[in-house]
Amino acid sequence: MDRPVSLSAHPAPTEQRFTDPAPATAAPSGPVLGIDFGGTKMAVGVADRTGRLLVADRIPTDPERGAQQALDRALDLADRLLAEVSAAPAAVGIASPGVIRDDGIDLAPNVPGWDRLRLADAVRDRLGVSVVPVANDLNAAALAELRLGALRDVDPGLVVGLGTGVAAAVTVGGRVLAGHRGAAGEIAYAVTGGAWFDRSMLEQVFSGKALDRLAARSGLTGGAAALCAEAARPGPAQDALRSRLDELARHLATCCLLLDPGRVVLVGGVARNPLVRELLVERLTEVLPYRPEVVLSDFPDDAALLGAVTMAAEAASAGVS
Repeated sequence: MDRPVSLSAHPAPTEQRFTDPAPATAAPSGPVLGIDFGGTKMAVGVADRTGRLLVADRIPTDPERGAQQALDRALDLADRLLAEVSAAPAAVGIASPGVIRDDGIDLAPNVPGWDRLRLADAVRDRLGVSVVPVANDLNAAALAELRLGALRDVDPGLVVGLGTGVAAAVTVGGRVLAGHRGAAGEIAYAVTGGAWFDRSMLEQVFSGKALDRLAARSGLTGGAAALCAEAARPGPAQDALRSRLDELARHLATCCLLLDPGRVVLVGGVARNPLVRELLVERLTEVLPYRPEVVLSDFPDDAALLGAVTMAAEAASAGVS
């Protein structure tokens, strides 16, 4: 099986393009479409049934402009990519932040109005495709790791998303654990801080958005990336990053003690920073009696998109809507 082509070399906020030289006719039984809706960027790709991307693109989400414009622009992009391969998709897989319900989305605060969207219905109406599986974006990333990446030979596994937000996904027995309400792994809501009455959520302490705010308060331009670069040298930025990362490490240590994973896979833009990974491994090594291997995903920015096309391919093969 050809390895899926990653888009991770392209920075999320700017429009970027990739086209595989392989012709679309190489895809058996017709292609599938994947859409990854993120808080910073949206990625859309057409793939064959093995998960190999034939053509893909990404555009900024522009969350301050609201949910509907983001959805509309992503579907416009999907139309353009399908026109390039001159084929209708057999299925469309969608990866979205939050907990997906038939009539909306819970726990997705980063794009105003996202909770009111009905993504599967919108895709069916616009693209005329009946098979449209939808999953939480990190669960989709975990599926990509199971089928194509670092968890193919690992059980159980833990995927940790360090991007705009923070989340985790658990894989057991070759499947992604969704939980009773689809909210397994929503560690963004983990309680942090000292006194209970003065508590906050983990995502307010350590996430891409939290580090952006910390960078701005520190007088740095360039958000989380600039903060991490400054933290490579001893000083206030390094101290602040270590303090924030310590809070994340406490919760991940608990996840590891509960699950005993064979491997922890890090995905997302913040996870690409070597200092973040080094400090996280250092903290886990200090406290865990059995430390799992901690690795960066082979496609840290693109795992959710690859998971979306994998969902679509598997649903198309099963005939599941």
